[in-house]
Amino acid sequence: MTTTGRRTALVVRGGWDGHAPVQATDLFIPHLVDNGFAVRVEDSPAIYADTDYLAGVDLIMQCVTMSTIERDQLQGLRGAIEAGTGFAGWHGGIADSYRNSSDYLHLVGGQFACHPGKPAEEHVPDDPANNFVPYVINIKPETATHPIVAGIEDFELITEQYWVLSDDYIDVLATTTQKVRDGDPWHREVTSPAIWTRNWGEGKIFVATPGHSVDVLQHPSVKTIVERGLLWAAR
Repeated sequence: MTTTGRRTALVVRGGWDGHAPVQATDLFIPHLVDNGFAVRVEDSPAIYADTDYLAGVDLIMQCVTMSTIERDQLQGLRGAIEAGTGFAGWHGGIADSYRNSSDYLHLVGGQFACHPGKPAEEHVPDDPANNFVPYVINIKPETATHPIVAGIEDFELITEQYWVLSDDYIDVLATTTQKVRDGDPWHREVTSPAIWTRNWGEGKIFVATPGHSVDVLQHPSVKTIVERGLLWAAR
């Protein structure tokens, strides 16, 4: 905790500009301030190497798609989370970060694999919407009372649908299912985690895969889930 009595949130943003890391994180910084956090913003993971500073951080909100992380930075991040710092984010900003590091993938517990888009015959040249499909986020009935998703029903989005590779040490709150369509090389439906948590040492991790763009993050259910997830993960 900080000596001022306020909790500290570190916002780390950057990487691929297509996920609007500045605008996306700016959407949630007021929520953190309103809930008593003093907020610091950094534009790269270099701050993770400052272990003395991280020891006093209660929550890291990360939005860094792809990019790379250095060994000392990752060690600092992992050490802080193990000691109790919360770690939270959405979409590629947390589930498609630092592909150069298997240890980071191990930390988060789930990794973006692909987002199968519209059939090729429906593609418009150079249109990002080629990757946008209608799909449903299904809240798991057995976790429907969890504070992150309580009172939220299944909901539909039209955006990138993440196919995620994951392990059994995540607590899945919601899923999404890739259908089998004509021309797809897979032969049965594939269900991926869409919202999950993970306990790591004394720390907590929250991940939501929706969030490709600011308008998706402003969807009432997505926004509520992310806001709750940030507070849930914080020390």
